[in-house]
Amino acid sequence: MMKNTAVLFVSFGLLTLAFSGLRAQAPARPEDALTAKARALLSALEKGDFEAAARDFDATMLEVSGPDKLEPMWSERLPAQVGKFKRQGPARRDRLQGYEIVLVACEFEKAKLDARVVFDKEGKIAGLQFVPPAPPAKYGPPAYADPAKFEEAEVTVGSGEWALPGTLTAPKGPGPFPGLVLVHGSGPNDRDETLGPNKPFKDLAWGLATRGVAVLRYEKRTRVHGGKILADPGLEAAMTVKDETIDDALAAAALLGRDKRVDPRRVFILGHSLGGYLLPRIALAAAPLGVAGFIGLAGPTRPIEASIIYQIGYIHGLAGGALTDDDRKELEDIMAEVARIRALTDADKGSTTRLLGAMPAYWLDLRGYDLAEAARKVAKPMLFLQGGRDYQVTTEDLGNWKKALGGRADVEFRLYPKLNHLFFEGEGSIAPLEYVQKHGSVALAVVEDIAAFIMGKMIPLSRFP
Repeated sequence: MMKNTAVLFVSFGLLTLAFSGLRAQAPARPEDALTAKARALLSALEKGDFEAAARDFDATMLEVSGPDKLEPMWSERLPAQVGKFKRQGPARRDRLQGYEIVLVACEFEKAKLDARVVFDKEGKIAGLQFVPPAPPAKYGPPAYADPAKFEEAEVTVGSGEWALPGTLTAPKGPGPFPGLVLVHGSGPNDRDETLGPNKPFKDLAWGLATRGVAVLRYEKRTRVHGGKILADPGLEAAMTVKDETIDDALAAAALLGRDKRVDPRRVFILGHSLGGYLLPRIALAAAPLGVAGFIGLAGPTRPIEASIIYQIGYIHGLAGGALTDDDRKELEDIMAEVARIRALTDADKGSTTRLLGAMPAYWLDLRGYDLAEAARKVAKPMLFLQGGRDYQVTTEDLGNWKKALGGRADVEFRLYPKLNHLFFEGEGSIAPLEYVQKHGSVALAVVEDIAAFIMGKMIPLSRFP
């Protein structure tokens, strides 16, 4: 989780040069050599000396975020969102899984951000992010959740070396209740899918438990065991979405089905974002468990590499006007990586050459994944939900799900025009900072539609034209 190492570690792409997934929590310490390096990096950026800024980068950072990448980020994309850089502020320190972290407060014309600089054991810079120093709003439970109607218990998903901590939120009463497993999107997510002040999985768990559904959510494997994966080149090189997501989703469903508070005939699985993309694979693998149905929240239908290209193009477009030469160069570089991904052969399995941040085995595993064909083989009810303001997964993806499954009476689709990728409401065009600077609960309509689907009370209605 410390470097730009794999698609499985990619988060929502919030002004990120290296996707570290780190959290700053330790108290401040006196400034030292690493803090001086972090400040020197920022000073070099301010002066436009991008070679000097990258002087202490490690090999991976030089490859993915070298001087040619720093310049358009600092000179164009970052100012387009937060204005020009004004000054550095206080610095503080953190440490996580063997990495040292320096956070330098930075003031821009339109916002205050922390420059998060991650150092490896050799003192090389292994990650750089610009992130909000603290959410302007704090998380609060949604009004539709009633804690008096449910209780929570800690559980363990899976066993052995890959065991994961989780939470079961169960309605009070004799039961047995229908149950739902929540499967994360991309990145080393916690059980709540926390992003800034938002916790969409906690919203869903509390809202659905209030309505009589037991919900199991758990820490993602790449969050709990990320250090172990990155420490073993063989593990990282061999990892696929089966290891990252599918195996743990199945373990969670099996655990939920064994719980005395849950009706084993009414266990459902919900996948968000990457979890939604993999939902047909999860569903087919879950056949022996007798899972009752499946729910996709903002599940992309395009190949991952195509989604990356689209998202980067969207973010470039936030500044308005035509793409700059640097923007075009970045897109050309990404397209070259995509071409290399599409040229991979089985002989490349085991290679440790990263392409768009992931190892060849990861891409080769997804190559034969015909999402529509797999979805048509799922002989269980399904529900697909999509926000109209989502730029990461769009209404075009919902349309693709409908093309594949729209003729089935046991499949429903819902479009919520004002909702974003986290399914909370907003207005106008969306920028990535919306997810970390605003607090919003998963919309009540989403919770009620999911509950109705699970309870078998959904009125056949498509809000998608």
